[in-house]
Amino acid sequence: MPLKTLSGRHADPRKGRGAGINPEGRFETVAREAFDDGWDRQEEELPPLKTHVTVERVSSIISRNNSPDVPFTQSINPYAGCECGCSYCYARPSHAYRNLSPGIDFETRLFAKVNAAEKLREELSRPGYRCEVISIGANTDPYQPIEREHKITRGILEVCAEFNQPVGIVTKNAMVERDLDLLAPMAEKNLVNVFISLNNLDHELARRLEPRCSAPARRLQAMKKASDAGVPVGVLCAPVIPFLTDHQIEPVLEAAWAHGARQAGYVLMRLPWEVKDLFKDWLERHYPLKAKHVMSRVHAMRGGRDNDPNFGSRMRGSGELAALLAQRFKQVCQRLGFNADRRNTTLDTTQFRRPGRAGQLSLFGDE
Repeated sequence: MPLKTLSGRHADPRKGRGAGINPEGRFETVAREAFDDGWDRQEEELPPLKTHVTVERVSSIISRNNSPDVPFTQSINPYAGCECGCSYCYARPSHAYRNLSPGIDFETRLFAKVNAAEKLREELSRPGYRCEVISIGANTDPYQPIEREHKITRGILEVCAEFNQPVGIVTKNAMVERDLDLLAPMAEKNLVNVFISLNNLDHELARRLEPRCSAPARRLQAMKKASDAGVPVGVLCAPVIPFLTDHQIEPVLEAAWAHGARQAGYVLMRLPWEVKDLFKDWLERHYPLKAKHVMSRVHAMRGGRDNDPNFGSRMRGSGELAALLAQRFKQVCQRLGFNADRRNTTLDTTQFRRPGRAGQLSLFGDE
């Protein structure tokens, strides 16, 4: 039986935050559930929740995966937790490994990997390192608000530029413009591309769905500035949410094309274990009349479940509706001209070098 408590890990929705609850992670042995006994009613709006950042020194920084449906094997996440506050975020369960909630904790209790650039330099300098593209922002947003102060993403890019290490960036934030002085020279060498995630153009929906991300118009401006600077730009329609954002695929792609994006992709919303309850709670608070319709369509595209974790279908869904979505996306991309030149997504790994060793012959071929 859940332990019922008025405090515990439940929290009321706060302005500027995506999650309205703070459930235990899957590894906890005790669950707590809030209930209203009528004695502690809040008539006034609660104050905003503050963001707490813990400085962390990590022992390694490059993560590796062998997932068959992920287009990269190496990634870096400058931060653990994400202030953006997207209720649907598939990365939320990772906070459970820190004995923290995937709910409000995930977006208010953050960890900054302050020695990321130092560790990256060490790892790239190892004789056994073989150059492959590194994805930055695969789990949490590298340009979330705390990057303004900590500048960890920028430090990582400085090291990558020094080593000619190719990187792919995914973000929902216009702060990527700040680093165009690094990204433009890298782009001249075909060492970088930037994908900006944008699933709708409705500012009110975006404010509720992604409360601490750049507004849709700002993301489009960032696409234009990056493209004008010579940086290959793509748009990621992610996540596609049935009945909420799926009808905006065409307008989003048209706007992105007009602002310089030339590559496009999409991901159907994923709702891993803890995330499903967070998203359902968000739906009931913001769109109660659509909640059942949204989840019904999710089930129709996920084999009757809230989530499908299987490789091959977890990103795109399954069934007739998922197939129609894929066909629709393909057709609009062909109409506009997206994905016609694959060179924009194939980065050059042959220019990698370890600074200070240029011109030295390698006895064992590790250069």
